[in-house]
Amino acid sequence: MDPPSFNAGLLGRLRSRHMAMQPPPSTRRSTELPSDELIESHSQPQSFALGTGAELFTRCLIPAILSARSEVILVTCFWAPSKTLTALHDALAKLALHRASMISDALSRGERPLSPLSVRICLSSRSLLQKLLHPQSRHGYVYPPSSWPSKLGLPDAALLEAGAIQLRVKSLFFLPFSVLHPKFLIVDRQRAFVPSCNVSWEAWLEGCVEITGDAVQALMSFYSLTWEEGSPDFRHPLSLEAGDDGEGAGVLNARQAGVSLIPSTAHYLTASFPGSPATLPTLVLPSTYHQNPHFHPLPWQKHPPPPPTPLNIALLQLFEQARRAIYIQTPNLTCKAVIHALLDALKRGVDVTIVTSRKMMLLEQLVTAGTTTSWCIGSLVRRFRRLKAALHRGDSAGTIHDLEAGRRSLGRLHVSYFRARSSASSSRREGRPLISGRAHPDAEEPVHSHLKLTIVDGEDTVLGSGNMDRASWYTSQELGVLFHGGAFARTVKVGVDSVLEGRLELVFDSEGTRD
Repeated sequence: MDPPSFNAGLLGRLRSRHMAMQPPPSTRRSTELPSDELIESHSQPQSFALGTGAELFTRCLIPAILSARSEVILVTCFWAPSKTLTALHDALAKLALHRASMISDALSRGERPLSPLSVRICLSSRSLLQKLLHPQSRHGYVYPPSSWPSKLGLPDAALLEAGAIQLRVKSLFFLPFSVLHPKFLIVDRQRAFVPSCNVSWEAWLEGCVEITGDAVQALMSFYSLTWEEGSPDFRHPLSLEAGDDGEGAGVLNARQAGVSLIPSTAHYLTASFPGSPATLPTLVLPSTYHQNPHFHPLPWQKHPPPPPTPLNIALLQLFEQARRAIYIQTPNLTCKAVIHALLDALKRGVDVTIVTSRKMMLLEQLVTAGTTTSWCIGSLVRRFRRLKAALHRGDSAGTIHDLEAGRRSLGRLHVSYFRARSSASSSRREGRPLISGRAHPDAEEPVHSHLKLTIVDGEDTVLGSGNMDRASWYTSQELGVLFHGGAFARTVKVGVDSVLEGRLELVFDSEGTRD
């Protein structure tokens, strides 16, 4: 699809608005990362999965790492001891032993040994103390090999070196609240995975999309600008040697490495999309971090507009252009700009559905936003009710739709909280796509939803790291990927609906019993 037809010109308006609102380069701080450029591309979605973070790592991400022939780039935000980290450690150790054996065999036969495997791990947060003491430089902190086992839970440097695995672990964090929040995995610069999960212990509902195509190179550009200070070495595809496509190249499959799947009760996986292999217009939408949160804590103070990053602008443009329906699933909802945009959409007759979490990361919400999701949901519902009452009174302020257009005066507002499914309902698994066999007795049940998903008019789908909270919109570095295609949006929504069955607590429905 040509860019001008991409959602009736979204691409052109996004580009012009982004360029018009960008500050001049001379005003940038020396620590700011120049990683806020709109990157247009195309992608071929390969799979979409849902489950807990440990399941997504053991089902999708770790097997992809083991298949790498030349390079692995793993970017995450939070890094902590967990089942996920243990599985990653064990897989890397098995891969190193396998490669070391192959190197020894090659040398004994006088043949050329394996080429090195470059593994780069990038993270932002390990603990409060780590963040308080972190170097405030865009060069970040590179962990010495001696600290890998003790501080990071990774294999010993000597073991990795014996397998010709060249590991580098780097962290970036900027006080007071600027975490680098994106999460993605790039394998050999040919395959990319964009999950919502960190390397951590939380049993939360997460999602992960796998893509190929030139969008992978767009992600490489974003990675290079953020983590490699724009090095040109990371802006081109790798030249993989002929024959580096199997076990002889030092790769392993999950079975050979002994990777045990950590199952969840909410798992979903599709490896096919209608019309596959479909090439979708795809926008890689970064949000660079900002150190000044611009807090206006008093209720009568007007909130400042969010920074004009590609991700922020794209989401606001999508909300503004929506004509039928907006679906949002987010861990938290504390950004006033989002709430205002959703109210404007409701005034135009657009249906708005929100799935979020109750009492999730409350302290973080209060520190970064001065409010909570529950308070903001309550405010949204009250304001919607006032709009509806004004319309019923015939108040001119409530005349918010041209009745001759033949649509409802107000869109439907439907809000739910995610909750863990009860043990009784967990056993009902009929109709779940691509699930075989019975539920594992030790399967994790997600207690919160950490999925970040926006679908507008059943055509535009945004996945990535960005929440609808103030931290994501004002201070954190984020990454969103916008896919334009109805079949892709429907496939994602089918999966999400399947795992949400029995896991939603209705908060408000303007056309139901809770109105």
